[in-house]
Parts: sequence; structure tokens; C-alpha cells
Amino acid sequence: MDNFCGKRLDGRYEISDIIGVGGMAVVYKAYDNIDDRIVAIKILKDEYLTNEEFKRRFKNESKAIAVLSHPNIVRVYNVSFGDRLQYIVEEYVDGITLKEYIQQQGVINWKEAVHFTGQILAALQHAHDKGIVHQDIKPQNIMLLHDGTIKVTDFGIARFSRIDNNTTSENAIGSVHYISPEQARGEMTDDKADIYSVGVVLYEMLTGQLPFQSDSAVSIALMQLQNDPVRPRELVPSLPLGLEQITMRAMQKNTADRYQSAAEMLVDINEFKRNPAVKFNYTYFVDKEPTRYVTVTGAQGVSSPVDDGEITEEEAQKKSVNKTTAVMIGAVSGIVVLAIVIFAILSAVGGKKLVVPDFKNLNYYNDVEKNNEYKDFQFETVAVKNENFSDGTIVSQDPEANTKVKKGTKITLEVVENNANVLLDDSILNMTEDQAINYLRNTLMLMPLVEYESRDDVETGKIIRTEPAIGTSVPYASTVTVFVASDKKTVKVPKLLNMTVDEAKIALNAVGLDVGKIEEVPSESEKDRVVSQETEADSMVPEGTKINFAVSNGKKPDVSVNLTVMLLNTQKEGKIIIYVNNEPQLEKDRIFQDNSEKTYQVNGSGTDVPYSVVIDGVKVQDGVIDFNTGNVTTNVYDALPDVRGKTEAEAKKILSDAKFNNVKVSYKADAVATAGTVIEQTPASDGTARCATNSAITLVIAEQPATATPPTAVSPADGSTAPAATNPTA
Repeated sequence: MDNFCGKRLDGRYEISDIIGVGGMAVVYKAYDNIDDRIVAIKILKDEYLTNEEFKRRFKNESKAIAVLSHPNIVRVYNVSFGDRLQYIVEEYVDGITLKEYIQQQGVINWKEAVHFTGQILAALQHAHDKGIVHQDIKPQNIMLLHDGTIKVTDFGIARFSRIDNNTTSENAIGSVHYISPEQARGEMTDDKADIYSVGVVLYEMLTGQLPFQSDSAVSIALMQLQNDPVRPRELVPSLPLGLEQITMRAMQKNTADRYQSAAEMLVDINEFKRNPAVKFNYTYFVDKEPTRYVTVTGAQGVSSPVDDGEITEEEAQKKSVNKTTAVMIGAVSGIVVLAIVIFAILSAVGGKKLVVPDFKNLNYYNDVEKNNEYKDFQFETVAVKNENFSDGTIVSQDPEANTKVKKGTKITLEVVENNANVLLDDSILNMTEDQAINYLRNTLMLMPLVEYESRDDVETGKIIRTEPAIGTSVPYASTVTVFVASDKKTVKVPKLLNMTVDEAKIALNAVGLDVGKIEEVPSESEKDRVVSQETEADSMVPEGTKINFAVSNGKKPDVSVNLTVMLLNTQKEGKIIIYVNNEPQLEKDRIFQDNSEKTYQVNGSGTDVPYSVVIDGVKVQDGVIDFNTGNVTTNVYDALPDVRGKTEAEAKKILSDAKFNNVKVSYKADAVATAGTVIEQTPASDGTARCATNSAITLVIAEQPATATPPTAVSPADGSTAPAATNPTA
């Protein structure tokens, strides 16, 4: 296994450390000097470069991640599939695996577990919407950041569900604790296989243990097919019932009883978060065929479970024969299924007999090299430099510990050799520049730098000398400068960072260099300021070399924000368009609406950026997004009921049920309308018009006008009747 620490890939990725070793690839931490960011680079191991199956899986991972863009899925920046080197450049995640966190905590608080599960489901729903099934969901493939954010990784055996509907026994290897029953049987799988695995992960977080455990992978696979796990509340009685129900539904062996999508499970997760006392009425929790007991007198006078009603002796014998036949058929079928499963899994593991020990942190020379305990293995050592460990310490191994292998298998161990020296031999002088760099990096494990000298007596492109000089022994992983003969004068590349374009051109021309490609990239720097350069500052290059650099376009890099859309329509499905800053950004021809909510990812920059959501041509939501903080202000639009003619109490209840709670009331005399009923409504509605649910709704309530009272006549002092008033005449 090659070690790329201290090397630079494609002139831009400066590799520093190994951060993970998997079955088919090594993951390195690196600095991308063009985009000025830390990245993770997954490099396919040398021994698999000629293995078409591993190359297929490696390319499949890059294809899978490349079509995904979600805050809970690692991003892919670049891929390379050369004959001698294949790698994927991904987002660097500074955190630990969920498996490590579970091991640290033992049992994870159920609120935290629900928070993690919601993010995993959001990531999977995005992948499933793109037609991708992960097929290897487990805590080891889930990264946990310091702020509680989840990142789903390792789509190495993911497949495109629209292209490939087959699964193989390889998928069970190494992940048998988390695979679905259909995967264990080698059947066709779909996104419901991922749901089962999420259920196992949730079970492990809540209880601190796996649902099925055994020393044998075959035994665990059989348990996935046959056994029911202990219910989480039997292990942790304080768990809410609703959360146990969610966990057990996800882990149903029959796919029809399982959640049918990540979105469906996420709906229940969100409902549980709103109300932890909620209980779900899942039908599979009910015993569909309970045993009925009646007392019958047998040979010993004991009670037996039988069907209701009396049966004759002949019928009893016939039932006994039928039952025996059914049992025999079931037993034979079960044996056949078990034989198929065992054969598939044993075929996959290929008769491996030895378990690889954990060699990491042992001293190779003291503990391993001449230890008779390890005589059944062959060892190959690779020297690495690591100041955190003493010489001789094993820091990595391949295959990994606990892997089952055949006797005599070669185990590659990375052994720390901080003080080892290597000889700079004179063979370098006969090499070209590329040959010398490759020899120094990959054979002598040194870090080459190149400078050019104008020489008439040495063929252009050949090595003139080195510093330290040829014949010198130098420490492993130290830097060696190689001087290459050039027919041109060599000059030092100036540092262009933060210069304007004009300043950069002047600086390059002043030393005899030419301006190469200028790329505009998003950056927080001032527009037209240099933010990166392809050739490092202070490096020596031939005069006239073109120097490529990137400048800021004056726009901040887009960031991703999760936008929750309230789907309040009663229709079953529709087309959704999300506009950001008045431009359509996301468009889906078919979404299912279930009076719930869905989360979509939108990209942009800046504050108070307007957005709107349109379903089937009708605006259902709008607001503003602050991409700096991730905050979203939302107005939801729904059909405003027409409550005219309803009583005040009825009108308020109808509006409240439709999420309109900002209701104002005034009263108006009306001799025609029924007192206490709504006679006017603002905004007006015919029952289909949409309105923001936070809008003020004004209702005018009818009341009866007051009855006029005639004036009382006043009698004269003499007691005679007062004359009626008359209109005066002119």
C-alpha cells in the first residue's frame, strides 16, 4: 500500500495525514491550494487497481455522490480515474464516526438520537429521490460534527435503483449487523433496505447494543431472518413508547410492514419530537391470530389449545395429519432457505479460517516480527513518518483487525520510522524530471522540490544535481531539491495573493513570467483580487512560464440552507417550483402531499433574500432567507374559508382549523341578517382563494338595530289633551 503523505496530487492537493483506512481505499487529509480549503482524498489501494469489481465499486461511489447535494451528505469536489491512480476528492469532515460516539457514550440520550436520526433520514430521502440506495447504512459510515450535524458517507456499494436492481452477498460482508433481511437472503433491494438499517442504528443508539449479536457473521445473518430483537424498552424502560414503536416499525422483517420511505419515517419522527407522549397505531403490534383456549378432556384430563367448537375424532386425526404435513413442509422450506443463505455467505467469505489480530499500537520489532503466535501470516512493512509515535510502532494495517483471511495471507503494516535515513544514489542523475520526482516520492519516500538551471553542458530536462548532494544519507520524508537543466533562465514566482489583476500582471511580467488562465471564483475578497495561484509563490520555474491564478468575482460563495415547505394542499400530488431571489432554483414534477412538511435544500448568499414556493401554479409559501445565519422567515398560504353566514363561534373554529388564527371581530346593525352571524369577511373569499395564514382576518357580525321609542305627550295644566304637533306653514 503506497503512502502519499507529503506528496502533491495533480499539482494542487498537498497530502498531510492518513485519516482512515478502509477495505478498498485509504483516506487522506489534504490541502487544496487552488480552492484554498482542506479536503479529504479517498485513494483506491494499489492492489485493487487491476480488480475490476473494486474499480466498479469505487467509480460507483463517485457517481453516486456526484449527483447528490445535501447538507447531511459529504460533498464530492473532484474525481480521477487514471490507470495508476484513482481517487475521489471529498468534503473534509472534522468530527468522529457515530460508532465512536456510541462507544464513548454507551447509551445515547433519546432526544439526541432522534435529532441524529432525523438528519440521516433527510439525507437518505434526498438520495432516494435521486434513485440511489445506499445499501450500507451503519454508524461507521456516519460522521458526527462538533455542532451535532450528521454527514452520511461511503456510498461505495450504493447503486442506482433505476439501473441495477440486484444485490449480492458482498453487501453483507462487514455490515451484517445492520443489513436488512432481504439483503441477507440476496434478494432484490430498494430504499426500504436503508430504512431497516436506520432502525438498527436507532436501536443501537437508544440501547447501547446491537439487536443481534454472535461470534459468527452467518449466525447474525440468520438472526436477521428469523429472530425478533428484544424491545428497546425492555433494555431501557425510560424510553418513550412512541419512539420504541418507530424503531420497531423500521426494523420489520416484512417490507410491507416497514416504513415505505425515509420521508414517511421522518413524518413520525417529527410528530414524536412535537409530542413525545404520542402513540402510533401500527397494525403489526396487534396479535392477528390469538390462541384460543377451551377445556377438553384428554387422556390425562389436561387443557389443550384448539379451535372453538366440538370436533370428531376423525376430524381431529385429519387435522393432526394436516398440521404435521404443514410443519414438515415448513421445516423443509426453512432448511432450504437456511442452506441458501449459509451457502451465499460462506461463498462470499471463501473459506477463510484465520481472524486477523489487531496489530495497531504494537511495536513491530519487539511484538510481531519474530513472534511465533503470528507464524501463519506473512508481513510486509511500509515505513511512515509520524512524530506522534515512537519508531517501530504500527499505526495501520491491511487487512483490518478481525477480518477473516486464509492461512499465509500477507498483512501490510505501516511502521513508524522517524529516524530512518535513506541514501541519495547517483542513479537520479540519469533520470528525467518526472522520473526523478517519482523515484524520490515513491521509492525513497522523500519530498522533492524542483528548481531549474540554465546549462549548456547538460541535456535539457535532465538532473544536474540535488541538495543535499548525491551520496548523502538523509532522514526519511525530508525535502530534497532537484535541479533540472533548462535552456531558459529560471526565475522565482512572485506571491500574487490579494493583488489586483493589473498588479498581478505587472508582478509576473517584471520577472519574465507570462499571465496564464485567470479564473473568476466566488469569494468574500474584494472583486478582482487574487485569491489563489496554481504555481506556488517562491518556486523556481523557467522564464516565460504561464502562471494561472484565480480572482474574486465579488460574490460570496453560495451556502446551502434547509427550507421546510408546508404541504397543506388536499390533492394527492403536484408539481413544485421553489424560487430564490425571483429565480427558479428547484423544480420537481411530482411530489406527494400529505398535509405535512418536506425539507428541500436551496443555495444562495446574502441576507433577506426573498423566496417563494409554487405548487401547481399556486403560491403556497414565501418569505426571506438569511444565508449567513441559515434563518428562514416564512409565510404560509392556504385556502381561506368563506365563513359568511356562520355564527361567530363557528367562524372562528373553521378559521382556526385552517391555521388562520389572527382573527379580528367588529359588529354592525343589520335588520335583515340573523343576529350573531358573519355578514362581511375581509379579505373576501369564495373558499378557494389563498391567503397567508398569519394574515389578519376581519369578521363583521350582525346585530339587530335598536327599536325607535315614540315621544311621550305632555298634558296641559288644565287637564285637556295636548294637540298633536303639526308642521308649520308658511
